[in-house]
Amino acid sequence: MSDALTDGRRFRLFNVIDDFNRESLSIDIDTSLPARRVIRTLERMAAERGMPKCIRFDNGPEFISCLLQEWCESRNIRLLYIQPGKPTQNAFVERQNGSIRRGLLNAYLFSSLAEVRIMAEEWRMDYNLERPHKSLGYLSPFRYAEKYYQSRKEDLLLYPQAVTGKPLQFEGNRFVDKIVEKQIDSNP
Repeated sequence: MSDALTDGRRFRLFNVIDDFNRESLSIDIDTSLPARRVIRTLERMAAERGMPKCIRFDNGPEFISCLLQEWCESRNIRLLYIQPGKPTQNAFVERQNGSIRRGLLNAYLFSSLAEVRIMAEEWRMDYNLERPHKSLGYLSPFRYAEKYYQSRKEDLLLYPQAVTGKPLQFEGNRFVDKIVEKQIDSNP
């Protein structure tokens, strides 16, 4: 995703979202976002939250680089790439990109990268803490995760903040695979 400052300089945004609760984990902004910068962002997030089991990317050059692939392989992170021309395969990020475009990039004129970064972080916190999502039962991403982890006693050891009421600071990996249970009839 990209936009331009008032002086015409282009900048790019690297958005990371958690598919489980639609939480915006990071919005990295700079004039260039090569693979090394993507890795630096992922390392920062891993230090804060733990390594994910899987990451889904589009086919941008920074994401298909050997450097990023090697980094993921060395950490046992599975890489998934959407098919070219099929942005719906990464629908959560695409929806967030549209929200960022409407609520931030089209709403303001920016004169510096620092200004974009400050406003993007404010937007991200509002998105995570205040903005309800229909698909999450009209809860914000943080409230949805809080409700989810409060309802699962076995997860309370990993997420003690759900019991203490302290602000959520997620730890570990929260990617959840969908499990489909097949009902077996006892009558043949």
